Amino acid sequence: MIPAERTDVTVSPVRTRRDRKAFIQFPFDLYADSPYWVPPLRMDVAKLINPRKNAFFEHGDMQLFLARNPQGRVVGRIAAIRNGMHLEKYDDGVGFFGFWETIDDLSVSRALFNAAAGWLQEQGLRAMRGPTNPSMNDVAGLLVNGYDRQPAILMPYNHPWFVSHLTSLGFERVMTMWAYWVHAKYINQEKLIRGSALLKRRYPDITIRTMDKKRFNEEARLLMDIYNDAWSNNWGHVPMTEREFGQLASEMKQIIDERLVIFAEENGHAIGFAVLLPDLNHAFKTLKNGRLLPTGIFKLLFLATSGVIQESRLPLMGVRKSHQGRAIDTMLVNEVVINGIGMGYLAADMSWILDNNYPMRNMLENMGSVKDKEYGLYEKAL
Repeated sequence: MIPAERTDVTVSPVRTRRDRKAFIQFPFDLYADSPYWVPPLRMDVAKLINPRKNAFFEHGDMQLFLARNPQGRVVGRIAAIRNGMHLEKYDDGVGFFGFWETIDDLSVSRALFNAAAGWLQEQGLRAMRGPTNPSMNDVAGLLVNGYDRQPAILMPYNHPWFVSHLTSLGFERVMTMWAYWVHAKYINQEKLIRGSALLKRRYPDITIRTMDKKRFNEEARLLMDIYNDAWSNNWGHVPMTEREFGQLASEMKQIIDERLVIFAEENGHAIGFAVLLPDLNHAFKTLKNGRLLPTGIFKLLFLATSGVIQESRLPLMGVRKSHQGRAIDTMLVNEVVINGIGMGYLAADMSWILDNNYPMRNMLENMGSVKDKEYGLYEKAL
C-alpha cells in the first residue's frame, strides 16, 4: 500500500538554537501516545548533534533539517551525514541519513529525503544509507518487526509506517540485523557452565577475568583495540577513533558493573571481551519529558540501584581475528550471562546481530535465545 501524501511541506536547515530545540522536541510529540517508545535524555541528543561536544565531528559532518506544515508546526526531521571514517575505509561514495522522524505522510518524508540528498550530493556523495544516528557505532537501524515491545537500551524504536515510506521512495534494504532475547527460565544454566568448563579444558591457556574499574581508562583502551580488530571484517563496520571510544566509555562508566564486563586472556594477553549493561530503558521510560531535573535524576538513580530492573543488554562483544573460530565467543557469552543471572538480571537482549553473522546467530540460538526484533538498514543511489 502506497502511503498517502497530504501535506504541503517546507523543509529548512536547522540553524538556530530554537531550531535545535524543535529538532530534539519532535519525537516527544510524535510518540506521545506510544506505550513502547522510550524518551531519550534531551541532554544526550543535544550532545550528539553538537559539533563542539561529539567526537564524531572530528572526521564527520551532518546537516539537520526540519519539515514544517503551512501552520509552522514541525511534522518531520532528518540529518544528512558525511562519515569520514566510513569513506576512508570504503571509499564508496556512501553518505548516511539519521535522526529521521516523520508523521504518516509520504510528502513529508519525500521532502526531507530530497533535502538530505541535495546536501549529500553537494559533499560529492553518490548514495544514501541509514538510519544511523550518526554512525554504525551509535544507535542504528530501522525497526521493521517488533513494534509491540519496548526497545532495549541504546536500540531504536519507530512507527510501523517508516518502512513503507522508505520503500515508496526507492530505498532498498541492504542489511538485516536481529535482536535476540533470552530469559533465565529458558536457559539450561548447568549446560552453559559445563560448556564453559569444557572450553577451558580445551584451551587451558585461556582464562576469564572481570574488568578492573580502578584501571578504567586502560581497560577502555583495551576494549577499543579488541573491538576495532574483531569487528573490522563485519559488514559496514567503521573503526572508532580513540576520542569516540573514550566518549562512549565515559558515558557507560556510570552504568557499568565491573562484574558484567569480562575479558578472555591467553597467557595474560587480552583476546576478547563481552559487556552486559542493565537495561536502563526501564528507568528512562519514567522520564516522560527526557529531563533529569528537577526530579528525574532521583527516579533514575532509584530504579538503577534498587534491583527493580531485571533485564539487560549485551551491546558489545568481540574476539580478536587471530582467535576467532575457537568458540571463545561462546565462552564469553556463557560467562557474562551466568554472571548477570546471578546478579538478578533474568533476561538479556543481545543486539544487534548481523543477518550474515551465522556463527553468532547459531551460538545464541543453541543457548536458548530467540529472535525478538528485526531491524534494517536501507540504501538508495543519489
